[in-house]
Amino acid sequence: MSDPTGSLAPDAERGAADEAFMREALALAREAEQRGEVPVGAVVVRGGEIIGRGRNAPISSHDPSAHAEIAALRDAAARVGNYRLPGCELFVTIEPCAMCAGAILHARIARVVFGARDAKTGACGSVVDLFAEPRLNHHASVAGGVLEAECAALLQRFFAEKRREGKERRGAED
Repeated sequence: MSDPTGSLAPDAERGAADEAFMREALALAREAEQRGEVPVGAVVVRGGEIIGRGRNAPISSHDPSAHAEIAALRDAAARVGNYRLPGCELFVTIEPCAMCAGAILHARIARVVFGARDAKTGACGSVVDLFAEPRLNHHASVAGGVLEAECAALLQRFFAEKRREGKERRGAED
């Protein structure tokens, strides 16, 4: 994908950097999991430096908007003192949903990099592609599949465990 700011590294360097930043997002996802949240993590990067971090927290915060992407955007915006984050990249372990895609667009993020696809709520092409909608006034480039197997495995393991716990609970009630 092309970078509208022209400030990103060539492909080989970008691939290594993308993986390094996705590993940071994965670490945040694991923190979310340890807190009983769906394991999703995100980082906002500007000029090769992480300026925002976020992990899922809707359950513990009783806030349906407390997705990792939103938390990372809020953290970055507070650090730079502006709700606009032009030239920044957002790395997230799963394809953003429509709510998060909208926030990403409003923040003017230049590039979105995600790990696992989300066939149920993904807004970067799996269900809809808000970033390709020509009627919107901002467009971010999107790259998916970075450390996809690792990101997907984390989510799959989490939900398998939740299903197992549910079965055990139902079995104990019988």
